[in-house]
Amino acid sequence: MWWHDKGAKRLVRAAAAMAIAALAGGCFQPLYGERSPVDGAPVLRDQLSAVDVLQIDAPKGTDEARLAVEIRNALLFDFTGGGASAPPTHRLKISMTSTRASVIVDINASRPEIENYGINATYSLTEIATNKVVVTGQTFARVSYDIPGQQQRFARQRGLRDAETRAAKVIASNIMSRLASYFVAGT
Repeated sequence: MWWHDKGAKRLVRAAAAMAIAALAGGCFQPLYGERSPVDGAPVLRDQLSAVDVLQIDAPKGTDEARLAVEIRNALLFDFTGGGASAPPTHRLKISMTSTRASVIVDINASRPEIENYGINATYSLTEIATNKVVVTGQTFARVSYDIPGQQQRFARQRGLRDAETRAAKVIASNIMSRLASYFVAGT
């Protein structure tokens, strides 16, 4: 009977696939797990909490100064999980610039309807013991926001501020991911 042979083959294939999945399931370790993938190696959270994030230079009293503080605070929280930081082993230096561009302009009123806000950041991680730069990189974030029109005077400022905050979170997340990759893989 041909349908029994076909069903048996499917059952054997499914069992083989499940066995391979079960064997390979123990090989993976989450990046931010509580245990190190290598016995005796430090946990990623401990390594990240030992990173000293320097103040980001920005002109005082500007939106960039506020964003510099937001990026630094987001990184400090992400590195420590809200707990105390460890004695510093590495120093992170970040510099940033921001951009704004009108994407869509109302041709009748010559007012922008949609704008893009962007942050470009460069960073370097220096090992304190040797004063050697171990990671350098660049990251960017681009976010857009709508300007609802002339009737809502403060909507443009609020939209811009929300866009700045979203871009700052993206920058902090990108830097965090890159440093986590360095501490886990060494590259």
